[in-house]
Amino acid sequence: MRRSRFAAYVTSLLLAVGLVLTGAAAAQASPLAATGGYVALGDSYSSGVGAGSYISSSGSCNRSTNAYPYLWQAAHAPASFSFLACSGAKTTDVLSNQLGTLNSATSLVSLTIGGNDAGFSDVMTTCVLQSDSACLSRIATAKAYVDTTLPGQLDAVYSAIRAKAPSAHVVVLGYPRFYKLGTSCVGLSETKRSAINGAADHIDAAIAKRAADHGFSFGDVRTTFSGHEICSGDSWLHSLDWLNIGQSYHPTAAGQSGGYLPVMNGAA
Repeated sequence: MRRSRFAAYVTSLLLAVGLVLTGAAAAQASPLAATGGYVALGDSYSSGVGAGSYISSSGSCNRSTNAYPYLWQAAHAPASFSFLACSGAKTTDVLSNQLGTLNSATSLVSLTIGGNDAGFSDVMTTCVLQSDSACLSRIATAKAYVDTTLPGQLDAVYSAIRAKAPSAHVVVLGYPRFYKLGTSCVGLSETKRSAINGAADHIDAAIAKRAADHGFSFGDVRTTFSGHEICSGDSWLHSLDWLNIGQSYHPTAAGQSGGYLPVMNGAA
């Protein structure tokens, strides 16, 4: 009798362990993978400019197989994957060109957007080529745009996404700080580097606020890029690249896999 009871106890214990392990295995697989499709929208930080391995059919959008959306879908196998992020995209481009595959079956949407609207390229051009005072002035103009105009543009994009994909979980990712401060580094002055980092914080705060107001998740990549900024000695961002100017100040393949992908995994 004792042996029978012991055997029954062991059997019950093994069954319980089996159920726990089964549950753990299920937890490792994203529930979104089984329930619907994934649509990746946005600008060059989502398309993967700077990460290499570009998909030839994406043309000037420069979508990379090293970009975080592509890496995420490869790991989680969603029911479908639509990769529409494009280099240079602004909020108006998302509204006009990137929403076509969203539908009621879409389970997950990700995007980075807003940097080009705020004049990212012109800010960096000014700061690289002109004086500290010119750089600070251009950044002040960009910040004013972020405060007065960008929120409405983000609202338009976020509302359109929700209207077309009412059941989707939407992950809005931000932008990293570009520079590690307080180090000896050839290039821009510490004044410029600090102001550019401040501009990144400013736009991230605005994006996070609008995302939260729409019930979307905000993915903050500043933490994962910490220690891997330009001037860190282990940068996950391209500095100024005169031979390939378009990839300047964009994440490398390591920045996509080590900086963006973990945040996407946590938010999705």
